[in-house]
Amino acid sequence: METRRLLQTSLTVLILLTSSYGGHSKSKPAVKMDQALLTFHNQLTEEVQVFYTSDYCYECVYQHLATVKPNNSNASVVSTKFTLTMRVDSQTRNESLCRWSQTYGEGGYFSVRIQMSEATSDPSCIHKVDKTPNNAYLPVLVAALSLAVIALLFVVVPFICRRRRTSKFIETICCQGPQNSLDNDGPHASEAEHNTTEAKPKRLRSLDTFRGFSLTVMVFVNYGGGGYWFFQHAPWNGLTVADLVMPWFVFIIGTSVMLAFRSMQRRGVSRLQLLRKITWRTVVLLMLGFCFLNYSPRDGPLSWSWLRIPGVLQRLGFTYFVLSLLQTFWGQREIPLTAHHWWNPIQDVVLYWPQWLIIILLETLWLCITFLMPVPNCPTGYLGAGGIGDNGLYPNCTGGAAGYVDRWMFGDNMFRYPTCKEMYHTTQPFDPEGVLGTINSIVMGFLGMQAGKIIIYYKGMNCHILCRFLVWAIILGIFAAILTKCTRDGGFIPVNKNLWSLSYVMCMGCFSFLLLGGMYFVTDVKGWWAGRPFVYPGMNSIFVYVGHSLLGFYFPFSWEMRFQASHWEWLFQSLWGTALWVLIAYLLYRKKFFLKI
Repeated sequence: METRRLLQTSLTVLILLTSSYGGHSKSKPAVKMDQALLTFHNQLTEEVQVFYTSDYCYECVYQHLATVKPNNSNASVVSTKFTLTMRVDSQTRNESLCRWSQTYGEGGYFSVRIQMSEATSDPSCIHKVDKTPNNAYLPVLVAALSLAVIALLFVVVPFICRRRRTSKFIETICCQGPQNSLDNDGPHASEAEHNTTEAKPKRLRSLDTFRGFSLTVMVFVNYGGGGYWFFQHAPWNGLTVADLVMPWFVFIIGTSVMLAFRSMQRRGVSRLQLLRKITWRTVVLLMLGFCFLNYSPRDGPLSWSWLRIPGVLQRLGFTYFVLSLLQTFWGQREIPLTAHHWWNPIQDVVLYWPQWLIIILLETLWLCITFLMPVPNCPTGYLGAGGIGDNGLYPNCTGGAAGYVDRWMFGDNMFRYPTCKEMYHTTQPFDPEGVLGTINSIVMGFLGMQAGKIIIYYKGMNCHILCRFLVWAIILGIFAAILTKCTRDGGFIPVNKNLWSLSYVMCMGCFSFLLLGGMYFVTDVKGWWAGRPFVYPGMNSIFVYVGHSLLGFYFPFSWEMRFQASHWEWLFQSLWGTALWVLIAYLLYRKKFFLKI
């Protein structure tokens, strides 16, 4: 008798436990990475509807999450990437019963009891944590500590070796490296000098370090960045780590163009030869982007029906072409002797006034098209993501004029999965490497050219170079703050990588001057750091970028992940694939193999 009673009690408890998830335990939704389980227990006598919206989604329409019947429960999986605003509505009363905002932890189980409050006799929502969430940032912490130890090996140990000169063997391993030329016009300049009587100019190591650092971060985020949202592109407005790398790379292109053309022009290279060289490089970059990087070999032969015309290499190639033309036709062949003029403090700007005039005209063109061109069924000057954003008023206006121009020019041959598609539920294709964004890409590269002019004009005066870098960073930072009002969505022109907005260019220009200045001080002025390991991919950037784009999703660079409930495996895979490409770049450096265009 006691046994039967115990069995009946156990069965009742089991039924209650399984019913809390709206059915049998096998029907409970599976929780994966960046997800949590949220169970609603409706203890009212009426049916309720649960809606949600992400706080990162600007003025977005609430989306339906669950329907909970009277005296029943319903479990739903929610995202843990951003803060969610939840709302429980009553159908019979036609009003909201409760509302709250919360950031849920990854892997956690949470419950919300919808019941009548004893004190006020009004419906209320009581929250409870059923299972403590995981620490989603523990893998990043472990990886950061591991990379810090590796950084000590690459920075501190060689520094000690150079200072103490403990032995010839250690000095050879840690400190010696090939001597390179100042113009940074290609890795071939790093080859050993056969004529020992000829002094070879020193290569600007900070530029290779900056290029390699940008490329390394780019490879890491292209591998997914461990699945963390801040290592992926922002849904629309705002900045993440992934949004930093491409403008840095464009900035470096501008600086390299300035230094390279200065070297070639001093060697007496004719204008016709320069035009042939830049045209060849541009065509090769465009073809690489068209034929190799817009699809995976797993997709089969190229098909015009899904070929993407814009692309990363296409934008880099066109930006390089325009910047090179500016320097070819309106650059100074030789730096004039300093005379007593009022504009001496800004001679690196005044002497290139035709280039500045062209850049101002290009930016004016971007502003006019963006804010004055009428777009069908969209407000003039619209910069939003469309979809469910802006209260769902402009669902087909993704990108405003920028998206409209690209769709008119390229049709369906453009990027079909923009970063705003998941959060904003957009349906229109939008390409972050579109036409209007390329105009501001040229402006970004021109800021890099300005950095090159400073290095040339004030050669040997390191204090002047660093001070001017700092002044440019402050000026650009102030303009970015004014345009954005120091907010993500509320400024005149928000920071937006998809649009390559003017504020985005100003902000990235500020960061670029600061980062290049810091690396210049540490590597070229003080010699505290040789730039390792970033100089290796920095001197073979085309090979690393093309290689990781073509082979990055094959073993041993990546594999099919089995542990998808946390970030551990994905982060390890991203770091592993990135480290392999840095190692390959190092081996190519040792073999003195550099892919040039």
